[in-house]
This record gives sequence, structure tokens and C-alpha cells, in this order.
Amino acid sequence: MFQKKEMGEYRRVLDGVTLKTIAHGEKTLMGSFKLSQGAQVPLHDHPHEQTGILISGRLRFTVEGAVFEAMEGDSWCIPGNVPHSAEALEDSVAVEVFAPVREDYLP
Repeated sequence: MFQKKEMGEYRRVLDGVTLKTIAHGEKTLMGSFKLSQGAQVPLHDHPHEQTGILISGRLRFTVEGAVFEAMEGDSWCIPGNVPHSAEALEDSVAVEVFAPVREDYLP
């Protein structure tokens, strides 16, 4: 599957958080997230491994109680079924890959 950057649209997933599914296959899904400063991703977990990179901005993650402040160019991998949350300290853009595919993030 190939996709031009103009394809697809961002959709709201939480207050201040939008997602555009960039590409997906049988085993993975990649999405671009825009987070407005102050947006909160509440504590949650899911069976998907979540690997990402911060394209711009600044995010604060809490993963199993440990805090990580991500800045432009920083990356992460959160194992499946691990409680985590995030807060946008600035307007931010992150690209994340989920395995297996997150059905709720399919276009």
C-alpha cells in the first residue's frame, strides 16, 4: 500500500488530539497524531505494541509510573498491555506504529 501525504484526513480521537492513518497492512498500522498544547491522553492500556517518534513539539509520557519527556526527534516503544498516558506540553506532531493493527484507527 502506498499513500500520498495529501491522502486521508485527520479525525478527532480525543479533545485536542487528531489522527490521520498514514498506512496500514496486515500486521501494522502507522498514524500521524496532532496534539494541541494541554491535550491529555488519559491512562490506558491496549494489547498493541506502540512505537513512535516525535516530529515536533514536546510530550510528557507516563509509562508504568515512570515519566519521560519527549522532544523533537525522540522516540519510544511501549509494550502491549502496559498502562500509559501522555500530555502535550506544546502543540505536537507524533508518528506512531501499532502492532497488531488497531482496528479502531483504520480509516
